[in-house]
Amino acid sequence: MLKGRESLVRLVGKRRRFLPNRLAILESTLNLCSDDHCNPLPAEKNLDPCDDGDIESRTSREYVTCPVCSCRVNGEDSIINSHLDECLSRGTKRKLTQSTLLQLNFYSRSKVQHQAHVLKSEKKESSVGPGDGPMPNNIHKLPKDASYIENDEIVCDSLVECAMRPQKDCLFDTLNHCEGSNGASEICCSPKNKISEMVLGKDDLSGMILQTFIVGRKFSNEKELNLGERISLERDPTNVKDPNAIKVISADSECCKMLGYLPRELAQFLSPLIEKYCLSFKGLVTTAPRSSVDVVPIEVMCDNKLFHENNFDNEEFKSLWTSIQKAIDSTKIFTPIALKYQKNFSLLIQEVLQSYSHLLSGDEKHFLDVFSSLSDDSQRLFIRLYLRKGPWFRMSCTSYKEVLDPKRAAKELSGYLCCFDTTEADNTDMIQILNILAVSELREIMHLLKKNCNSVMRKDDLVASLLSAYEDGLCPLLPDLILRIAGICARITSKAELLIWRAERLFFLNGEQNLSSFLLVDMGVVKYPTYSCIVSDQIFLDRNDLLAYEEAMEVAQLIDQALDEKDDKMVLRCVSVADSRVQPNQCTTSESVPFFSCFSASWIYSKVVSLGVSFLERENRYNDAVLLLKRLLNCYTRDGRRGYWTLRLSIDLEHLGYPSESLSVAENGLLDPWVRAGSRMGLQRRILRLGKPPRRWKIPSFAESIKRKITEVRIQGRPLNHETGMKSRFYGESGEQCSVEQLALEYYSAEGGGWQGVHSESGIWLTIFGLLLWDVIFSDVPNVFRTKFQTAPLDFGTDSFYILRQNSIESQLQKIQDGMGEEILITSWESHKGTSCNGVNWDRHSLAELRAAVTCIGGPCMASLCRHLAQDYRSWSSGMPDLLLWRFNSEYSGEAKLVEVKGPKDRLSEQQRAWILLLMDCGFIIEVCKITPC
Repeated sequence: MLKGRESLVRLVGKRRRFLPNRLAILESTLNLCSDDHCNPLPAEKNLDPCDDGDIESRTSREYVTCPVCSCRVNGEDSIINSHLDECLSRGTKRKLTQSTLLQLNFYSRSKVQHQAHVLKSEKKESSVGPGDGPMPNNIHKLPKDASYIENDEIVCDSLVECAMRPQKDCLFDTLNHCEGSNGASEICCSPKNKISEMVLGKDDLSGMILQTFIVGRKFSNEKELNLGERISLERDPTNVKDPNAIKVISADSECCKMLGYLPRELAQFLSPLIEKYCLSFKGLVTTAPRSSVDVVPIEVMCDNKLFHENNFDNEEFKSLWTSIQKAIDSTKIFTPIALKYQKNFSLLIQEVLQSYSHLLSGDEKHFLDVFSSLSDDSQRLFIRLYLRKGPWFRMSCTSYKEVLDPKRAAKELSGYLCCFDTTEADNTDMIQILNILAVSELREIMHLLKKNCNSVMRKDDLVASLLSAYEDGLCPLLPDLILRIAGICARITSKAELLIWRAERLFFLNGEQNLSSFLLVDMGVVKYPTYSCIVSDQIFLDRNDLLAYEEAMEVAQLIDQALDEKDDKMVLRCVSVADSRVQPNQCTTSESVPFFSCFSASWIYSKVVSLGVSFLERENRYNDAVLLLKRLLNCYTRDGRRGYWTLRLSIDLEHLGYPSESLSVAENGLLDPWVRAGSRMGLQRRILRLGKPPRRWKIPSFAESIKRKITEVRIQGRPLNHETGMKSRFYGESGEQCSVEQLALEYYSAEGGGWQGVHSESGIWLTIFGLLLWDVIFSDVPNVFRTKFQTAPLDFGTDSFYILRQNSIESQLQKIQDGMGEEILITSWESHKGTSCNGVNWDRHSLAELRAAVTCIGGPCMASLCRHLAQDYRSWSSGMPDLLLWRFNSEYSGEAKLVEVKGPKDRLSEQQRAWILLLMDCGFIIEVCKITPC
């Protein structure tokens, strides 16, 4: 993988289906992107008039779909073969489902059945069919915004009309079990539980059993519940979040332990009955929960002995009891936790509206506000579709248990969903719609068109054949045929797609987290640390900053997709666009809040250009790479990546045959305070190699330090493989296969001196660092914590981290140096075990191993190591030695050794060499173990 690609993928996150600035970006004048005659390449035409859907700039004739990974690749034979070899070598399997995380956890996949659809020649009717009621009055009409695609508005306005046409497979006529052709297996069962219309009298209430759930288990200290455990209900009028809250109390406990709460939907009606008529409820747990945060099914029964006869209002009682029955019947269809995604989504929207309103236009704020006023069914349907891959969905195959009235929900989503319109369809839409049809349906269309179709034709071939006929004008009615077969197909509008993506990015501030993060917390899979969010400065000063950032993100996504598709021209186009938007004398840090720099367009463009350097070097285009590197170094004068850029510039100049200039670049790089760790080591070694007489006569002052002898140990092993490029494998003492690191561990535990140890590389060190400085990392510092979903402060890995906490860091390091490291480690482990923290891996190493490591390393060495990580975590968080070994001399003291293991053809990297010399300066015992074949 190209240097910088992995971090770019994390930055982009889930790829957007709609890029509003794509055409403007690609129409930029470019200097790197040229043909064989050095002429600028023409700007690519957008095939999608709505600028929506997956980014596909080529027709299906030029690009094909990989049968292994489903990626779109260039149709040339050499590229196809290369791509297939790569997919098959890494064992990639095509995804057959695109079920969301929500489905996988709460619903079992339904068995899907497919029924062929018969083409009928009658015209589509635009009137409401028999039995259809009038349009609901609460449909929200949204204002149009000229900055968005007009086609979306046109199509959206026709959604209701399309929804009311009586089509065979229309969602509004029947909810069949069928398979989403784009791979999703959806829940397609309509709830049939009818609410009982019988309203009990006050004399019949006693003994009536209500089936419901205990929610809010995270507020209870009682983690374990047993089947049959007795419970009782108690109002909680002092609850600040809900005055109607009802607590569930353990009746088996003498101290009446609180187990959780009743669902809010039920408590709002049951609480007035309990208060006014002094009802009491008792019951039991009907199913033991699997985890401490799961909802717990219970049955409660009314004890009517305390019923007040005075002031009994029969009408009020009947109304409340009917509402209670509806709430209970609703929970029979889906558990309360299954609706958490809707509440989480609303929370996200409201937080963005509250905290980032200055970045949204009035129309955008109204658009999001209107969503909050939609019915529950409409919100749930929209969120479900947004979480799916799409972009097109067959509404006849899209139904969810919690969406009680999908027909009304779809009608109400005018402005948020739009239908497939045969008059507006283009090639991109046609490809996407054809791909959601089943193979049997595609063959049916081929048969209706009287085209040859044998049984061995694959889906891609069928799609290509139909699309080719449509493009050639041989089948102008293909869109109508597709619509008849597929029924209503809808997608999320470009405006809704853009605003929800923006809301997610503003809420989480990264591309790796999304709505699933809420779900993981609700399920207890992930637990985030506790900290205070102190906000005094805005990340984006105004709307222009945000829009520039979003446009830069589009360029990052385009180059990421182009690399996947091996589209070199598009890669160069994106690099040129980023290069043209990088201005001299820029700095990626802000004077007031330096660590906000990663949320600037300038910083993203620098990542794209840096990735472009790696791409050009791979293509041996060193002249272009040198130009980009010089530009980056001139524009970003205070950036941690300057060391890497300077080293690459020196290497590329040598490739071009300019050793003297390469030497000068390396020498000037050592004067740069931002050149650190492995990059600094690499430049120093280049100076020693290139700076020999007659170029340089004076020996550099650092020469002696660089040439220090590193202890080496050589051991022999019986090799399993000798293939170049493959990780070396050997036979261990037991005769089983093992890696070079495992072979070295066996040696050190036996004849090597009776050492215990682990193959850790950087993992154990980062875990120890996180545990020892936990309270410092999550201390109260302004602007570093913006959401409740962070595993580290925003300035973690920057120079600001140490600067803003210098006093508290040094105080903690002094305790570690004084020998309190093990005590701090144990306390932190017991207090925070299982809580997510950047660098901390709770599963890989046991507390016993961590205690042994901290004890045997000793306070001074441990404090020195932690200081370097606190000052420059980004530079020193990788490249640490492979093995950490220890052995005890007594119960409370011991010694430690660090070992870098190298196979027969391996050598130390510059980062590893820098770490070894640094650890030697810190007082560590360290050596290199070289494995040689016997």
